[in-house]
Amino acid sequence: MARILIADDDELIAELASEVLIDVGHACGWVTTGEEAWEVAHKRRPDILLLDQDLPGMSGVTLLRKFRGSPQFYDLPVVMFTAMRGAEDEAQAIYAGAQDYIRKPFDPSTLVTRVARVLAKRGNRPQHTDLKTNVLREAGLLREREQSDRRVF
Repeated sequence: MARILIADDDELIAELASEVLIDVGHACGWVTTGEEAWEVAHKRRPDILLLDQDLPGMSGVTLLRKFRGSPQFYDLPVVMFTAMRGAEDEAQAIYAGAQDYIRKPFDPSTLVTRVARVLAKRGNRPQHTDLKTNVLREAGLLREREQSDRRVF
């Protein structure tokens, strides 16, 4: 079971996606603005974020860039979830750091499959390691005990 946050200004779509994901065992919540998504993520980090590209105020891509630039959320799995259909929109989302892109209206089985695939890629890694610890570990400058002491969940 994963904790999934959906950020979509179309409440009907957000509710339908939430129901589909709850039916397969995930915990879901949704918000209607990028600012709310940022606040909720800080209160309780989701395992994955489904993010509409066209949100009021802060756009989905702007929020995605904000997450990628944050030491706390640089590794948060994000799937863009949008009605935009152009290849350029998809390329922009992937370039900004999204792991996948789902077009609306969505097929429930595709939604479940794509979310499962993004979660599976994460594997057995810890839910989150702060950016400084991750850089030190990748450089081989941290001993195993120090790594486990620095993990943030």
